[in-house]
Amino acid sequence: MSRTRAALSAGAGALGALGLYDVLQRRHSVLRNYPVVGHLRFLLEDLRPELQQYFIERNWDGRPFDRDTRSLVYERAKGTMTEQPFGTERDVNEVGYEFLVHSTVPVAEPKEPHRVLIGGPDCSKPYSMSLLNVSAMSFGALSANAIRALNKGAKMGGFAHDTGEGGLSPYHLEHGGDLVWEVGSGYFSTRTKDGDFDERQFADKSADDRVKCVSLKLSQGAKPGIGGVLPAAKVSEEIARIREVPQGQKCVSPAQHKVFSTPVELIEFIARMRDLAGGKPAGFKLCVGSRTDVLAMVKAMLEVGTAPDFIVVDGSEGGTGAAPLEFEDHVGMPLTDGLMTVHNALVGAGLRDTVRLGASGKVVGASDIVKRLVQGADYTNSARAMMMAVGCIQAQKCHTDKCPVGVATQSHARALALDVGDKAQRVQRYQQATVAEAVTLMAAMGVHSPAELTPHQLRVNVDVRHQASYAQLHDWLEPGELLEGPRPSWAADWAAARPDTFRAAHPTSRRTA
Repeated sequence: MSRTRAALSAGAGALGALGLYDVLQRRHSVLRNYPVVGHLRFLLEDLRPELQQYFIERNWDGRPFDRDTRSLVYERAKGTMTEQPFGTERDVNEVGYEFLVHSTVPVAEPKEPHRVLIGGPDCSKPYSMSLLNVSAMSFGALSANAIRALNKGAKMGGFAHDTGEGGLSPYHLEHGGDLVWEVGSGYFSTRTKDGDFDERQFADKSADDRVKCVSLKLSQGAKPGIGGVLPAAKVSEEIARIREVPQGQKCVSPAQHKVFSTPVELIEFIARMRDLAGGKPAGFKLCVGSRTDVLAMVKAMLEVGTAPDFIVVDGSEGGTGAAPLEFEDHVGMPLTDGLMTVHNALVGAGLRDTVRLGASGKVVGASDIVKRLVQGADYTNSARAMMMAVGCIQAQKCHTDKCPVGVATQSHARALALDVGDKAQRVQRYQQATVAEAVTLMAAMGVHSPAELTPHQLRVNVDVRHQASYAQLHDWLEPGELLEGPRPSWAADWAAARPDTFRAAHPTSRRTA
């Protein structure tokens, strides 16, 4: 009996010691919030390859696990080796499989990664943008410590951090990382008592040297056509104060903006934002709905005589913490189509050299960056991969305020588990390693910079026996082509687009029938 008691006592002591270690260590947020039992998660991760093979052998799921997003991000964020044994885990013969075309004569990599200068002729304070940056994620959706870690990582790595539409919080400013201040239809942290856009507040806050660019959010890939949503459980006293909204009530941005209703008014307001920001780059973000809308914006740029310094195209595959399922799955244009639509519209109108394009929507690895550059982007933004770099384990508890690792919560106790210093290093390492790999990929493709990439260098399996390049599969307009006379595949949309309305109708539409 005494031996049993001694064994139990020793076991309890060991568990107590393990629990104390878990609480005090700073590398794993899940262990700080769930000492001892959190180790089960890592055990299951270690067992995953064996479990996968077990299921495959029994034909329970004949589809092998891909090298998933989390593995790639975690390994790079931790600085561990990312080379893999054996061959590809992708079915390279499946329809839709895309691949980059390497060169028989690769070139030497540049000493420094390529950067993109943001700022058109009306911008007096251009900004040098990295190829990969932190995409829009608001304080409120994310915890204060998560925002701190992302911004500190951006500062350490020299890349940009988009604030999201939730406002310019003290946590975005604390570590001095470069910021893209995004303003949504709720005008959070720059709104009047009536919920209108407050020019004075905007001018004062955008004058901060840490704010490098200002952006107007038109729509978001995961929920285009409706405003952003912050569940009531996450609207704390602090969030309410920063956003200037009621505490404890569901915070929903309006679907429509008050500052514009026509394409011309949109372009004029972007120009006004640039002036209020003291000449810093100003642009907008959207998930493309129709090509006609994009062409209407382009015609407005030509009519007003100025253009945004940048446009960020968000794909419908983009993620979010809270949105109706139907909007997530069935509304909005995928990033590939949306990006090429905006790129070609600007090229065809002779504006592409003036406006820089960002791409956002499931950008994770280096190949994602290079593919988006081929499709027309100048740079990319990533949200979910950056969240994983700060410790997100995809528990999908974002909307409940019960994130187990302190990333997507306003619970102070849960957020304390996220160590800012450690996670900032992970963000910096992930971004640096991914950009470096993108540079290596481009060198292997025989190009010295993104400007040399062509649609011929991205190919896709169109059926089980044939491949084609993006140059063959898609229209690529020539500079100024829309002004001189668009090709038949663009002519109807160009004729229907009007700079004075977003409701232009095609002759065959039901509205004009």
